[in-house]
Amino acid sequence: MPFSESRNGKLLRIFIGDSNRYHGRPLYEVIVEKARERKLAGATVIHGLMGFGAKSHLHAAGILRFSADLPVIIEIVDLPERIDAFLPVVDELVDDGLVTIEAAEVLIYRHEKK
Repeated sequence: MPFSESRNGKLLRIFIGDSNRYHGRPLYEVIVEKARERKLAGATVIHGLMGFGAKSHLHAAGILRFSADLPVIIEIVDLPERIDAFLPVVDELVDDGLVTIEAAEVLIYRHEKK
């Protein structure tokens, strides 16, 4: 999906905890692998230091650790139709979390030529 000019895209953002598992594996790893298998443009996993979700349980790192279930955010940007096609996979994998989609204007998407 190399863009030569600005294109409309979508940003898929998945909020889960680092203790979320899918068949014993970290859920964030499974989601990123599935995105890669489907040749999406890319995925990034961001590990949070603190957060809370629907149950308002505080999850934090540090000396006074409240929870080992720290927040994880997975971000995937691609063309709208490719993100839309990936949503059923996300729906199957995420039992506990939040999934959002935003419009994204992709200005640059390139890789170093070797």
